[in-house]
Parts: sequence; C-alpha cells; structure tokens
Amino acid sequence: MYCISNKDPYVILTSRSQERKSSVASGQGTEPKWNENFSFTISDGTTELKLRLLDSDLATSDDIVGEATISLEPVFMKGSLRPTAYNVIKDKTFHGEIRLGLAFKPEERCERGYEENFG
Repeated sequence: MYCISNKDPYVILTSRSQERKSSVASGQGTEPKWNENFSFTISDGTTELKLRLLDSDLATSDDIVGEATISLEPVFMKGSLRPTAYNVIKDKTFHGEIRLGLAFKPEERCERGYEENFG
C-alpha cells in the first residue's frame, strides 16, 4: 500500500474536457481533508467523474498516488449523494479510499411558450 503519511496530496477532478484541482493538503498525513466545492457543466453523454490523486513534490515531478472513477448516473437520478468512499487504484492495486459528496442541479431553461393575440 502507498503511504501518504509524509506526503502533500492533492486531487485533480476531470469531467470530459473540464478539469479542477484541489488545494494541496500539506502535512495532513494519511487522512487529508479538503472540504472544497467544485462545479462542472455537464452535457449530454457525460457519465463519469475521474479523480486523480497526486503527491506534490517541489524538487521533482508530482507522483501519482492513484485514481478513482465515479459513475454520475446515481447523482443524476437522486439529485445528490452523501459523502461516499470510492476506491483509489494504481496499477490495478488498491491504494486507499477517497470520500466525496456529489450534487446535481439541472440547468433551468427559460423557454418561450406559445402566445396568441386576440384583438
């Protein structure tokens, strides 16, 4: 198992071509907490959210801790999901979990109705 006790982890969230990056959880050991919110514009055909956990390094390139892929269908159906644990995998090996809550708010569209003028 990958030990993150002396690491500075952060998360990159990706939905299709949109990407968001969390802050670096410096010095938070094996249980980092970000408590951050990210918004994505979801279009038809979007089915998953990908998470990539990395360790921030100053002198070398950042190390990949692992990845998680989250199906968005349950959140589309329910509107929101409480924080849920998702497996973090690297090279087909379990490397821990990340907890994430999700909410989906459909875009409100203003459509013009049919109008009749009598007069």
